[in-house]
Amino acid sequence: MQTQERRFTIQPIAPTVQPKEMEGQVFYEDVNEGTEIPALTKHPTTRQLVMWAGGSGDFYEIHYDKDFARSQGLDGVIVHGRLKLAFMGQLITDWIGTEGVLKKLTCQYRGMDVPDQDITVKGKVTKKYLKNGEHSVELDVSTENPTGEKTTLGTAAVVLPSRG
Repeated sequence: MQTQERRFTIQPIAPTVQPKEMEGQVFYEDVNEGTEIPALTKHPTTRQLVMWAGGSGDFYEIHYDKDFARSQGLDGVIVHGRLKLAFMGQLITDWIGTEGVLKKLTCQYRGMDVPDQDITVKGKVTKKYLKNGEHSVELDVSTENPTGEKTTLGTAAVVLPSRG
């Protein structure tokens, strides 16, 4: 059997992000304590829960098997807590843009969400400060169900680029 030698030339890819002039990039100087960041609405489906189970390894049946969930005293399947945490992460990383850095994200689960209902993810700046030369911002984040009940509460720490 003959082997063929294959040679590939790798071409550098030009960056798709324009430094600092990128449209939509949030800068440290743009935010103040009390600033609310744009909300994110997600509409998880049972299919998404099954896909999340496969990706995360969390196969607890309350997240995809209605009969099992009911046998555990629930009304039906519920959204994975870590999927809601991922929604929070998406909210923050979408907001901070490509030049921001998510340093920390934590949450506490306070209520259950169900598939096929909107989950609104919200955030609010609680503190901004310079630390070790970084333009640091802290936020409170939460998920809300359609009735406005906060089902997950969290905090985040980010570093934003500065204009100056």
